[in-house]
Amino acid sequence: MNHDKLTPIVNKPNAWALSPLAVFLCMYLITSLIIGDFYKVPITVAFMVSSVYAVAITKGLGLNDRLIQYSVGASNKNIMLMIWIFIMAGAFAESAKEMGAIDATVNLTMHLLPGNLLLAGIFLASCFISLSIGTSVGTIVALVPVAAGIAARTDVSVVFMTAIVVGGAFFGDNLSFISDTTIAATRTQGCVMRDKFRANFMIAIPAALLVFVYYIFYGSHIEVTQEAGHIEWMKVIPYIMVLGTAIAGMNVMLVLILGILSTGVIGMACGSFDVFGWLGGMGKGITGMGELIIITLMAGGMLELIRFNGGIDYILHRLTRHVSNKRGAELSIAALVSLANICTANNTIAIITVGPLANEIAEQYKVDKRKSASILDTFSCVVQGIIPYGAQMLIAAGLTRQSPLSIMQYLYYPMALGVVALASIMLRYPKRYS
Repeated sequence: MNHDKLTPIVNKPNAWALSPLAVFLCMYLITSLIIGDFYKVPITVAFMVSSVYAVAITKGLGLNDRLIQYSVGASNKNIMLMIWIFIMAGAFAESAKEMGAIDATVNLTMHLLPGNLLLAGIFLASCFISLSIGTSVGTIVALVPVAAGIAARTDVSVVFMTAIVVGGAFFGDNLSFISDTTIAATRTQGCVMRDKFRANFMIAIPAALLVFVYYIFYGSHIEVTQEAGHIEWMKVIPYIMVLGTAIAGMNVMLVLILGILSTGVIGMACGSFDVFGWLGGMGKGITGMGELIIITLMAGGMLELIRFNGGIDYILHRLTRHVSNKRGAELSIAALVSLANICTANNTIAIITVGPLANEIAEQYKVDKRKSASILDTFSCVVQGIIPYGAQMLIAAGLTRQSPLSIMQYLYYPMALGVVALASIMLRYPKRYS
């Protein structure tokens, strides 16, 4: 057996290869919706069952080789990078909580923003930070703990407040010049980032404005159940440092390391804990990410078997068979990247996977490359923003100890973005790119 030969092999396009995804969605999503309880079916069990099923239906390999192929997906470099981020984020979030950084930042936010503008302010901050740093994960790590702390002081639920941050995070992920999705979309389509930004801007801004106005009106009914406390400026420094270094473009891992070190130094200086209390807080935060890490590994393995068995190739062949005009070509590009994203749970990988085919479709049906790049980026962000097993959703759920499904129902911005993006294809908007 040559393990090196396992990964490149892909079986012929096969619809049945997608069935593990259907098993997961039926067991976790559909069951939870039917019984009306998002906590009855553990997501870890749903992934375990669908993973066992994926291994069982894999053809052309012995059992041991199937398990190795599954492990190849689980150990993918993108999966491992996400896990390192989860570990560091858990350590930072818990040590910041232990030393009082979250409470201090919440107090500062509530002093700066009146109650009726809290929701809109949090959404705007999330949009701005994600646009500046080009990563939704970094934005979620920085803002979700603060948003959860604000929710505890008001009559707004934690899941609703978390969804506001997640939605805003995808605004920047979709538009930022330094986002990996922007780079992948423009490179595969052969267009300039500036031109793709202009095409995207005309779609993302209307969606963001609709959601922003909604948060202003909804926020006017918010009641602050606890008055903002005294601001301990020293304890705000870790979050200011995290946000500042992130906006400056520093790698998210370095941002989190600096954040962890600052919580330790300031926490001990303020007497919040001693060195063992700091280490204990980090350990608690890392342990709290255990379920999230397990989910990520199993999702990576299951999705690799879907790819290996020909599931993604089936999608690529099936959706390009009946394209006959420019509108159909744009819709097929949107469907391709959406389904690829569902099967990979990574919007950048989805764009890279279908990008060359999308480029061929665009050339054949004379679709503006700026529009095809915009479609790739926008629809990948829409899907990534609403699937319960995407990295962003999982880390937001892990930081707040909530179910991903409970957060999904309040993700207004990704939903609005999807509606506006679909309307832009059907109505040929904006005209200059259509």
